[in-house]
Amino acid sequence: MLQIPRPDDWHLHVRDGAAMASVLPHTARHFGRALLMPNLRPPVRTVAEAAAYRDRVRAALAAAGAADPSLPPFEPWFALYLTAQTAPAEVEAAKSSGFVLSFKLYPAGATTNSDAGVRDLRDAAPVLEAMEALGVPLCVHAESTDPEVDIFDREAVFLRDQAAWLTETFPKLRLVIEHITTEEAVDFVLSAPDTVAATVTPQHLLLNRNALFQGGVRPHRWCLPVLKRERHRQALLRAVASGSRKFFLGTDSAPHARHTKEADCGCAGCFTAPHAVALYAWAFEQAGALDHLADFAGRSGARFYGLPAATGTLTLERAPWQIPAAHPFGGGEGGDQEVVPLFAGEVIPWRVAAP
Repeated sequence: MLQIPRPDDWHLHVRDGAAMASVLPHTARHFGRALLMPNLRPPVRTVAEAAAYRDRVRAALAAAGAADPSLPPFEPWFALYLTAQTAPAEVEAAKSSGFVLSFKLYPAGATTNSDAGVRDLRDAAPVLEAMEALGVPLCVHAESTDPEVDIFDREAVFLRDQAAWLTETFPKLRLVIEHITTEEAVDFVLSAPDTVAATVTPQHLLLNRNALFQGGVRPHRWCLPVLKRERHRQALLRAVASGSRKFFLGTDSAPHARHTKEADCGCAGCFTAPHAVALYAWAFEQAGALDHLADFAGRSGARFYGLPAATGTLTLERAPWQIPAAHPFGGGEGGDQEVVPLFAGEVIPWRVAAP
């Protein structure tokens, strides 16, 4: 048995409407807090839009709690979608809101619903200056969108050309490099000041790019940033095993209806919310670092964001557990009402113990 603080998820997609109502309880069951991503349609760009989204999230949580009174309390936090039109005054509003924690930089075209993102970081300089001055963090999807850059090199190129410019131009800006996937990202974070941190997903700790083609094309392992070579996975494992507080939990759990994944142009994203904590335990065990899981999951992220450490506990046990083949997913088109989790139908060695 392994007991850790009730984890925080500092990078989570829960969608909206019926889809959100389906997936949000999975996170609330195991996590105490989460930072919800703003790449909806339309995106969540302002504090007013985040407040409306928070109302919908709270309504979904209330409905889930009414259906399952054992569901523990859960606190959502929100990121605002950064655009070239974001005004510095929006940073002040976010800082004083009490529920908006950060802004999110999506390079235009980099990932799901990123078409409204920033095309040239210099266009966002005034708002970045305001964020630096007020201590509001910027979460970064760190991938180059230059079509000439190989998909497996996009993270390294962004770090070299864009993230380095950010840290040099705004040296006090608090940056979270999201869902890091490469040795270059680990090195960038470790060599940067304490104002720079990173989230790490379970899929990038457990899988390399061979997993995309294991026995055939595996669409439910397709995510962005894409899985990388084994040497990069090993670098991530070494990073979390080091105990550095610069690395913390962010699942990037991203639900898509089955038919949108199993398609001729499938959506990117791995759905891990129901079993993410067990996957992290599996990865940390591989790294020989189970003693660092508690800080990674429940303390380091809160420390970076200036929040109290996680409260409550979650107990894991090392026992074989088969991941369900699918979960209900409201709002699917064409009668498709299910979402397939990462490792669907497979047996993993860890599970969350019954309360």
